[in-house]
Amino acid sequence: MRRAGRRGRPAEEDSPMENGVGQEPGAAEAPAAEGAPAPRAPRVRPRLVFHTQLAHGSPTGRIEGFTNVKELYAKIAEVFSISPTEILFCTLNTHKVDMQKLLGGQIGLEDFIFAHVRGETKEVEVTKTEDALGLTITDNGAGYAFIKRIKEGSIINRIQTVCVGDSIEAINDHTIVGCRHYEVARMLRELPRAQPFTLRLVQPKKAFDMIGQRTRSSKCPGEGRVASGKETLRLRAKGAATLEEGPSAFEEEAARRVDDLLESYMGIRDSELASTMVETAKESRGAAALARGLAAVLGEFAFPEEFVAEVWAAVGEAQGRQK
Repeated sequence: MRRAGRRGRPAEEDSPMENGVGQEPGAAEAPAAEGAPAPRAPRVRPRLVFHTQLAHGSPTGRIEGFTNVKELYAKIAEVFSISPTEILFCTLNTHKVDMQKLLGGQIGLEDFIFAHVRGETKEVEVTKTEDALGLTITDNGAGYAFIKRIKEGSIINRIQTVCVGDSIEAINDHTIVGCRHYEVARMLRELPRAQPFTLRLVQPKKAFDMIGQRTRSSKCPGEGRVASGKETLRLRAKGAATLEEGPSAFEEEAARRVDDLLESYMGIRDSELASTMVETAKESRGAAALARGLAAVLGEFAFPEEFVAEVWAAVGEAQGRQK
């Protein structure tokens, strides 16, 4: 599969930066030939400014000049005079703990950002009576892993105090702050059966109309989606942010399928990770080439061969559906 569709516009190294996205540099002026029209002035991109609030309630703030999630959190924290470590995650265009509106690696230029901050800490004791706890884990890209989904009828589903959006701070008093979602999912998977363990959780601070809410976040085809057909700011773990067109129908479908595979194999959901894997697949000529590409850009995950083969098949099926 050859790469097609949206193209990022990386920042020029020597150009001024706005949100990590370079302004288009003007060409050096040369004397105009006689009778030729005067050269056009270089087009300068507008400054990217986003509006934000604390999800439990606050005045509206304005942020700009960030290139990744950690810098975004730092900007939000600066506006509201809090520590960046107080922010658990952000949602787009809703103050509710809605995992379908979770901020991932892309922000629509018209999106409103709500920051969910630390609320009460709670500890629960869990006995692993089955291999699977029924949790799907994601992370905020800045050191906090949290619960994105709770499976109906699962062990965790029977513990009413555990909710979607809760950050997992420690397992058996061993802190996991700073761990990625796949590491936390592996730790939970490797806990022995029939032996009780303790989870220390931090719930998001709730507004009055959110008290008592316990969301399970059912699957939705539009999960992780930004406004289609509009420019978005793509935040990357490595490198500068880029302005891109919204994902195509093929890219959305392929990323959704890959995200489902991540949940099935690893117990995590991560729309930005899924999008990166789809981009790598588009540049690959087969499953073996995809495995090499993923090892180069996402080597820390050590994806098994059978998983890579399923990713390749899922991307191919998504492409076939769009033809």
